[in-house]
Amino acid sequence: QVQLAESGGGLVQTGGSLTLSCVASGSGFIGRVNNMGWYRQASGKRRELVAAVTSGGSTNYANSVKGRFTISRDNAKNTVYLQMNTLKPEDTAVYYCTANIRLKFTNQEYDYWGQGTQVAVSS
Repeated sequence: QVQLAESGGGLVQTGGSLTLSCVASGSGFIGRVNNMGWYRQASGKRRELVAAVTSGGSTNYANSVKGRFTISRDNAKNTVYLQMNTLKPEDTAVYYCTANIRLKFTNQEYDYWGQGTQVAVSS
């Protein structure tokens, strides 16, 4: 059973920093972790891509977070991170990690999602 679990959310003041982590567990079933990424969904809004990273380390970011957020990954630990600096109230949302994973025994690929972690930025 493959699962994603996020951690690191919380309440922070404007201008503060937080680091989110997401680990893909179930290593016995994981053949390869392809793209990993972070989405967020603010109350009453659609879920949006924040940042993504390929297995080779190429990254892309939403324009709204460029220069403030950094996505990275540790392939040995099947973990993706999101370093968030200079946080703004508009960054308040539930943050979800996602990963495209090829299963070891079937070679089928699936998109997995974490349960989400709340980030709240006070003004």
